[in-house]
Amino acid sequence: MRRSPYIPLLIFALLFFLLNGYAFSALSLVLPTMVLSWLWTLPVALFLAFGYSMIRLSVNGPTNLFKISAHALLIYFVSTLVFVLATVLTDIYRLIVAIVKYFAEGNFSYPERPLTGIYLGVLLSIFIIIAFIYGILKGKYAYRVIKHTLYFEDLPAAFDGFKLVQISDVHAGSLKNPKAVQKGIDLINKQHADLFVFTGDLVNNKAEEIKPYIQHFSKIKAPFGQFSVLGNHDYGDYIKWESDFIKQQNLQQLKNYHAEIGFRLLLDEHVTLEKDGQKLALVGIENWGLGFGERGDLNKALQGTTPKEFKILLSHDPSHWEAQVKNHSSKIQLTLAGHTHGMQFGFEAFGLKWSPVQFRYKHWAGIKQENRRILNVNRGFGFIGFSGRVGIWPEITLIELKKR
Repeated sequence: MRRSPYIPLLIFALLFFLLNGYAFSALSLVLPTMVLSWLWTLPVALFLAFGYSMIRLSVNGPTNLFKISAHALLIYFVSTLVFVLATVLTDIYRLIVAIVKYFAEGNFSYPERPLTGIYLGVLLSIFIIIAFIYGILKGKYAYRVIKHTLYFEDLPAAFDGFKLVQISDVHAGSLKNPKAVQKGIDLINKQHADLFVFTGDLVNNKAEEIKPYIQHFSKIKAPFGQFSVLGNHDYGDYIKWESDFIKQQNLQQLKNYHAEIGFRLLLDEHVTLEKDGQKLALVGIENWGLGFGERGDLNKALQGTTPKEFKILLSHDPSHWEAQVKNHSSKIQLTLAGHTHGMQFGFEAFGLKWSPVQFRYKHWAGIKQENRRILNVNRGFGFIGFSGRVGIWPEITLIELKKR
């Protein structure tokens, strides 16, 4: 049964307009009443447009009105929130001054609100708006190569210096710029890696979404092959199908498209990579993620391997590493995952790393090492939901394996 959108909308409306009420109370110190009255029409219009399209979503699907209003409302909400946070800091300062004055003089009174906090909030809000506009127009295709050199004591000597490229979360149904996508693929091939791996979510919902991009992704080549696994979106669980049979046909078609692209899809199985008479196991499982379908069977995929054999695991969701992999009796030296996208929004600079997704995932991007095993979480090649990226750019990972 589909949940009613009214209650979530009412809760959001309450929070949204309380936030705006606080913001406009601060702006009233620097703007005329007439200007504020006109400005109030912006959040009201945005909310009404989004609310109407949200209510009609089950009938009309995601219309252009829904997409435009949702993105505009998101930008407005985040920029307003930043403004409010800057203003709150000045109000906390006023409170501290008032308390100190009370204990010193016995007189409790608030000082006037400093205008510097308001001006700072306005500047930060403008910066956020510009960042979101860039993220929508350019950032979602601003591919970055992130390089890691990883050291292992038990790496077979023949694979010392072995390089692999990983991408994840293409979400082909969201891609609208084939030329930009091709630049990302050209960047993949420029790494001249020995092995290419894709860690799931080729599409948003339907297999047909990848058809316009098959010729592009089929250009990815590596000497030791191109391998892939499925992600949670690949199973078509997030839309309504006419029947289970049609849903299964869609999944089978997607598997066929993997083969057409040139990806060897690993479904709870492994393959052996051999170099100069030495071997390592490349293991791939179906999607296993807490809250996103626990389909994969790791033990089945490991059948035929030995506990000490060097293994690379492709597993879409990083929660699988936390739940099963890092303490598994058969050591898996390197796990490659994706799924989180870094929420397509965050901050990574000057040694700092933050994204709202960290409240959901213990490790959401980059390298994590524990129990002499390593996890890499790719930030994603594509995007979904929010049609952009702000601060968390699309990633092509280049990993070099080194023997310690």
